[in-house]
Amino acid sequence: MKRLVALAGLTMMVFVFALPAAAQAAEEKPPVQVAMWIAITSGFAMAIASAFCGIAQAKATSAACEGLARNPGAAPAIRFALILALVLIESLALYTFAIVFLKVTY
Repeated sequence: MKRLVALAGLTMMVFVFALPAAAQAAEEKPPVQVAMWIAITSGFAMAIASAFCGIAQAKATSAACEGLARNPGAAPAIRFALILALVLIESLALYTFAIVFLKVTY
């Protein structure tokens, strides 16, 4: 019970201190030259993230296929681990896309 009260108090303190940060004025838009470079570097960031995600997914799939070939009895566990790994790898590309989208549409 003490932990719950302490956690609730800590959460309330975080919310209280976060309010002034949310009340700050918005910044002005960057100049056109800066916006152009943001778009270009965002494209490169997405390309690099997608490339490494593709490589990681290929390695994960290859390792799962080897594991299934060596031990067919462990198929459900290997399949679950593969799907979990692919979801986490793909989330990296989606997070990169979300950040790129937010930066470019700023």
